[in-house]
Amino acid sequence: MSKSSFHILRVGLAITFLWIGVLIFKHPEAWGGYLSSWVVELMPIPIREAMIGTAILDIAIGALLLVDSWVWLAALVGTAHLVIVLAVTGITDITVRDIGIMAGMIALMVDSLPQTFIDKIKAKLKSK
Repeated sequence: MSKSSFHILRVGLAITFLWIGVLIFKHPEAWGGYLSSWVVELMPIPIREAMIGTAILDIAIGALLLVDSWVWLAALVGTAHLVIVLAVTGITDITVRDIGIMAGMIALMVDSLPQTFIDKIKAKLKSK
């Protein structure tokens, strides 16, 4: 990925995660309405607290992406978070948006992996 496209994607995703985090903080119960009923039944904490935790996670991911710090880690956590979001919300009209955001996070993660990780992966692939 070119340097400019990397930064455009990074900042765009950072704004997306920050914005969603703020929106969830404003109306946590409303955002909890996106959860499938089977998830709500299994939750050990109230929806409000779970959604506030989600807002904090979204803001942390967005902040790390925005300040260009540990992008690979923020993208990894963001990808895992979106996998969970897809699992607990089910297939809806907004699923395609989450898949697109997740693809962008995967692209950032792959493009920003530390060279030591890349070297370890290459060494494991050569040894097989």
